Amino acid sequence: MFNERETQGPARRRGSIEVVCGSMFSGKTEELIRRMKRAQFAKQRVEIFKPAVDVRYSVEDVVSHDHNAIPSTPVDSSQSIPLLINNVDVVGIDEAQFFDMGIVEVCQQLAAQGIRVICAGLDMDYKGVPFGPMPALMAIAEDVYKTHAICVHCGDLAYVSHRLVASEKRVLLGETDSYEPLCRHCYEQAIAAEQQSL
Repeated sequence: MFNERETQGPARRRGSIEVVCGSMFSGKTEELIRRMKRAQFAKQRVEIFKPAVDVRYSVEDVVSHDHNAIPSTPVDSSQSIPLLINNVDVVGIDEAQFFDMGIVEVCQQLAAQGIRVICAGLDMDYKGVPFGPMPALMAIAEDVYKTHAICVHCGDLAYVSHRLVASEKRVLLGETDSYEPLCRHCYEQAIAAEQQSL
C-alpha cells in the first residue's frame, strides 16, 4: 500500500496528491475518513470538502455507507476550496467526480503549497465511462488506491456501478435502490438483458 505521511513534521512537509477510487459500495469514503482521522490523530490540521449536491446522508458531513462520518464543508465549485482553507496540513475531497475540471488545478496548487491532498471518487460512471476529472486526478497523483466492492450476482470483485433505475442522467444520486456493484461479466450480461427487453 502507499506510504502514508502522517509523521512528517512541519520542517519536512511536502505536498502530495492521493486518489482513492472505485465503484459504489467499495469503501472509498470509508478510506478517505480513515486517512483523515489518522491525520487528526497525528495532530495535523485538516479540512474536508464535498460537492454541495451530495446530500444523501448529510448536508454537511461526509458520511460513508457504513454511516461513519466526519465534518466537512459543502462547496458548489472547485474554486471555492482554496478560498476556504487556512493554515492546513491535509485537505480531503469526497465525491471528486462531481466537481468541475478545475479541481485538477486546485489539487496541483494545494500540493505545491505543501498540502497533502486526498481525493475520493468514482472512477467510472454507470456506463463504465471514466467519470469527470477522476482520470486526470489519477494521472497527477503520487498514490492511487483502487477499492473494490463485491459483485452482488457472483461474488467476484466488482468492476462498475450498474444503474437499476431508468434514467439517462449522468449524475443521479442513489444507494442500493438505484445501483448495484457488478463484475465485468455480470455487467455485460445485465446490459445485454436490458437491451433485449427494449
